[in-house]
Amino acid sequence: MFVLVEMMDTVRIPPWQFERKLNDSIAEELNKKLANKVVYNVGLCICLFDITKLEDAYVFPGDGASHTKVSLGFFDDILIPPESLQQPAKFDEAEQVWVWEYETEEGAHDLYMDTGEEIRFRVVDESFVDTSPTGPSSAEATSSSEEPPKKEAPYTLVGSISEPGLGLLSWWTSN
Repeated sequence: MFVLVEMMDTVRIPPWQFERKLNDSIAEELNKKLANKVVYNVGLCICLFDITKLEDAYVFPGDGASHTKVSLGFFDDILIPPESLQQPAKFDEAEQVWVWEYETEEGAHDLYMDTGEEIRFRVVDESFVDTSPTGPSSAEATSSSEEPPKKEAPYTLVGSISEPGLGLLSWWTSN
């Protein structure tokens, strides 16, 4: 079972990160602090889901870093493969979104699965990848190709929205 937990924390951003976007710096610091760590009365924190609120940042005397209070939720990296969507579904190349072709008595209606919309889904699989740093292997040391290392999410859920009642919340609730 997974739960989304809302937390509040004060994040210290060192001065050399001031050139970056504030949200990016805060997300990186929070993931360093909390991702893949066990938090008392919460459990294993997987990774940052969202920063819901930023308060004013303060610089304390004798410390050049900014300190920002942040409200956040945890989770990211949920994959819904195409075969686990409501069927029949198609990918709209022009809009770059998946579309559920919903059949009614009046005919078919296209229900768009827009990015960023809240969904209800069923977890069908999970994947944990150890992202601990490792030294180069002897084969990598002699290799002449300079490919950047592949970044993988430490924890990923594979979900399904193929059952009635699952999918975008806006499909199943009246406004």
